[in-house]
Amino acid sequence: MQLRTWGKTIAFLIGTAILTHFIPFSSFFKNVDTLIHESGHALMTLLLSGNVQYIHLFSDHSGVTLSTVSGSWRFIPISLAGYIISALFTVLLFYLYKTNRQKQGLLILTILTTLALLLFVRNGFGVIWCIGFIVLNIATYLCTWPWLRNAYYALIAFICLVESVVGPVYLLCQSVVQPARAGDATNLAEATFLPAFVWSLLFTVVALWCASHSIRLFLQQSKSQAS
Repeated sequence: MQLRTWGKTIAFLIGTAILTHFIPFSSFFKNVDTLIHESGHALMTLLLSGNVQYIHLFSDHSGVTLSTVSGSWRFIPISLAGYIISALFTVLLFYLYKTNRQKQGLLILTILTTLALLLFVRNGFGVIWCIGFIVLNIATYLCTWPWLRNAYYALIAFICLVESVVGPVYLLCQSVVQPARAGDATNLAEATFLPAFVWSLLFTVVALWCASHSIRLFLQQSKSQAS
């Protein structure tokens, strides 16, 4: 991206973060990004013929996935999957928004959450959160007021947009201050010759690129509605 595009993307993200912070119950939806992130780890584990022991979601919007896989190299794509799939999923949410397929987006979110609940999520908070999110999605999906359904979907999409970038940026800072406690970046540093900072920087660049693409999709939709 060009420097001007980077600046616009960051400014849009900051504005979105401030606005969504003041929306009631917005904190509840931050775990959507966490679930997608942890599900990304789980999916990659399964693709590499590993076993997913459990996913835990926590009230502070953090999460953990415990998995076992043979071959140390397999931990590299597994560790990469979380932040990258989270960022790409945000693009999908905004693509569905742009094409006026919010109901399909809610259906995808509900199916993914249900599968995660049935197969992987095993801690108390995580189970309760998944059930609550599923119920909210179904109720909104069946809602006869399109404006409410679209607003609900947009709230989820924008919170996922912000969280998909905040996570890697936090990781980037952590890799400088405490590189041994930089989560997925630390795991990748231990599995490769590259330091945690390089991996967290990669996550941040991917997240910002996906965020920029998501924002363009949103602005294209806004222009089409205005015209």
